[in-house]
Amino acid sequence: MNRARFLTVCSYAALISTVFTGCSTSSQPAAGTAPAPAASSTPAAPAAPAPAPSKPAEPVTLTLLIGSTGTPYPATQAVAAEAEKKLNIKIKFDIKPDGTEGDNLVKTRLATGEMADILYYNSGSLLKALNPEENFVDLTNEPFMANPLDSYKETVTSNGKVFGVPGGSSNVGGILYNKKVYAELGLTVPKTWAEFIANSDKIKASGKTAIIGSYKTTWTSQLFVLGNHYNVQAQVPNFVQDYTANKAKYATTPAAMRGFEMMSEVFKKNYYNKDFLATTYDTALKMLAEGTGVQYPMLTSAIDALAQNYPDKVKDIGVFPTPSDNASINGFTVWMPNSYYINKKSKNIDAAKKFIDFLLSPEGQKAYMSKSKANGPYVVKGIKVPDDAYEGVKDMQPYFDNGKTAPALEFVSPVKGPNLESILIEVGTGQKSPADGAADYDKDVRKQAQQLNLPGW
Repeated sequence: MNRARFLTVCSYAALISTVFTGCSTSSQPAAGTAPAPAASSTPAAPAAPAPAPSKPAEPVTLTLLIGSTGTPYPATQAVAAEAEKKLNIKIKFDIKPDGTEGDNLVKTRLATGEMADILYYNSGSLLKALNPEENFVDLTNEPFMANPLDSYKETVTSNGKVFGVPGGSSNVGGILYNKKVYAELGLTVPKTWAEFIANSDKIKASGKTAIIGSYKTTWTSQLFVLGNHYNVQAQVPNFVQDYTANKAKYATTPAAMRGFEMMSEVFKKNYYNKDFLATTYDTALKMLAEGTGVQYPMLTSAIDALAQNYPDKVKDIGVFPTPSDNASINGFTVWMPNSYYINKKSKNIDAAKKFIDFLLSPEGQKAYMSKSKANGPYVVKGIKVPDDAYEGVKDMQPYFDNGKTAPALEFVSPVKGPNLESILIEVGTGQKSPADGAADYDKDVRKQAQQLNLPGW
């Protein structure tokens, strides 16, 4: 090879070597001063797009059937708002009517398979009428069932299985009254029925409504009879057992019949507001708060509703027991709170259990109590009545402290007829005598007892 040809070959080799060396240079600089990058006429490839952020999981939506009277609805809404943030579970509320209409709707929904995922409903006998083993999820072995008190769990138990968890505090049935008007008229809390009648006469004479009736909201007609149960139990200690076994009747037990007689007497004495058949529960509370009506046979759950709507008036509202004819028999009939039940046919049972677990947690109870203050002692362990409790709740405490309470009949006996409120409206408007009303109710409960296959019926 001549010298010129050899130099040409070497020049090409050097050029090729330089090109390959530039292409293989690492993007990481070596130690020391980095060489300047080689210029290139080819534009750099665009950077790969960043991965899109993951889309939040869709919340699980549960339906919840509940009434709108009082504070359980807004309190449950408060819990639901927290549950949506903490658990990604959304609650869609379905509102049911009160009283017999509401009871019938619940039964229809269960029968047709259209029940919500969660039902807020009565504890005690009305639960038993819904055949809980067939319709609701057994919660007995759930860890969160360690929280409710045993005295409560008894009211949501059927054949040894526990089906519900509590909503709110217990409360009592008695006579709510306007303390301010009582003071103005020089009245004292009555210990007997005769004293109650004397007070009512003075109130009526002052131009105010002595006893508020709200029969437009039909379930409110029952409080004289149901609130009288403490007096019945004190006078006839075996009444619950004998009544459940079909050995005792309202019509043949004078202490039990007394509640029907109370209904009749206050009507005959014209103590009610003139439009009591058209008056609703909400209107009745307004009358009580403003003092145009002075006494209202009612559950103390109403105090919380009063606080929501008349916060500057609730301090004026107190409560005393439904009076007996004997001053030594004076105590409160106690209602356990309503309960939440999970529909056995729900497609979201696990999510419903998570919601119930959250409801019973300290965080869930705090949310609930932000919209519903105590109407009586709580039935969840560790939850105490706060120091800023309503005056009416403070009125109750001495009776609890001294053992002057008894559970309402519907929490200790499964026997309760569906038509008590309509029968009592007939008695409370003079259409039916107390004896006939009591006898009709004794007939009314028979069908229920037979449906439950109770012994002796």
